[in-house]
Amino acid sequence: MMTLEELKVRRLTNQYLINKGKKQQVVRDLCGVQSQFLVNAIHSLRIRCEDFDEATLKDGLVKNWTIRSTVHVFSKEDLPLFIRCNDGNDYLKNEWSGYSFWNRRDKWALSPERQAFLSSVIVASLKGGAKTRDELKELCRENGMTHAEESCMFEPWGGGIAELCKRGFMNYVVQEKKAYCLAPAFVPMKDEDAKLEIARRYFTSIAPATVHDAAYFLGAKQSEVKKWLDRLPVTSATLDGKTYFYIENGKEYKSSVPKCILLAGFDQLMLGYQKKESVFLPSEHLRGIFNLAGIVMPSILLDGRVVGRWKRKDGRLTFTLFESVGARNKKAITRTAESLWCDLKRIEFEE
Repeated sequence: MMTLEELKVRRLTNQYLINKGKKQQVVRDLCGVQSQFLVNAIHSLRIRCEDFDEATLKDGLVKNWTIRSTVHVFSKEDLPLFIRCNDGNDYLKNEWSGYSFWNRRDKWALSPERQAFLSSVIVASLKGGAKTRDELKELCRENGMTHAEESCMFEPWGGGIAELCKRGFMNYVVQEKKAYCLAPAFVPMKDEDAKLEIARRYFTSIAPATVHDAAYFLGAKQSEVKKWLDRLPVTSATLDGKTYFYIENGKEYKSSVPKCILLAGFDQLMLGYQKKESVFLPSEHLRGIFNLAGIVMPSILLDGRVVGRWKRKDGRLTFTLFESVGARNKKAITRTAESLWCDLKRIEFEE
């Protein structure tokens, strides 16, 4: 048996939200941090890393498509783990005659030959250094790219650019503005081995979690998760009729749930478990954090419960509360904010 308090403490400890860790260890254990907006990844690391330094943040890190086909910042050493290139068969392969998620779309205008040509133009240009998305577009236009081809090569949600990233040619530059650089050489892991390793990290550093939680985070079928569990040294515990699995990692869980944590947008604590079954996010506040546009808002975790969200802009910090928390708790939230940012000009609460 496990109590709700024990479950929360284990998860918060494992995710470095009670005791901080080294940056490289944090990103490896958490399978990277989601990074559609780099500001979220930066804050996610700020609240978890004892050696956090925004000036050197990108040292040793890369940005690319990983689990759930979303963009993450992760350790450069984990490129073989996440960029597997079809068991290595597609690694640096500039040939596109086979079927893919993208070329099956009705409006796909790139022939295999044209995609190969434009890909070679892009990769060759990156040998001279990183290029922004706009610079690559202009270069391809100069090489005859049509408007229809551009809408495919530079499709906002991926397209040909994503395929080049997923085949190991290039990474995103770890910055807010979209730019790309050549990826260092690496040997992709076998898909089966990599998935098992990612599952091991999940059950070691994000769990305790249910099979449903793991399937949600990993973008896998529950049947796959059960197969991984059979191969991993997991321990199980029950709470409210649910079975939670985890791998012992040598950490101690003697601390209490922190009074207040200001979580990042797309934080692993929100994404690590099935959102409708979250022990941190009350169901009545679900849409306040996970909106219908697919954005996961920065949240206020007070005594282990999400009570609102926050927004910081131009030195102004706004807390939008989903419920009444009282003056004492508002002071605790304010103190947490002031410990994170020294340049705040104004703090306000909205209810």
